[in-house]
Amino acid sequence: MIIALICTDKPGALDVRMKTRPAHLAYMEGCGVKFHYAGPMLADDGETPRGSLIVGEFESLEAARAFNKADPYAQAGLFESVVLYPTRKVFPAA
Repeated sequence: MIIALICTDKPGALDVRMKTRPAHLAYMEGCGVKFHYAGPMLADDGETPRGSLIVGEFESLEAARAFNKADPYAQAGLFESVVLYPTRKVFPAA
């Protein structure tokens, strides 16, 4: 099941994000999830991170929630909110 995770950072939490980033990247590389897309959501300046957008293949919605809960960013309290949506790829056609 393809699931999109939309994670919004708490205001003023850029320092938490930057300090936790190495652990987050190591987690992402070793978690075994097949990602369709993963990267930061940026502020209007196109540079400042303000959240994360992750689209990956998970066994279930519960598995995606467990993945998020184990993410070092989530464990550090970075996120103000996290929303998960099952989705499907339409474009580009496979």
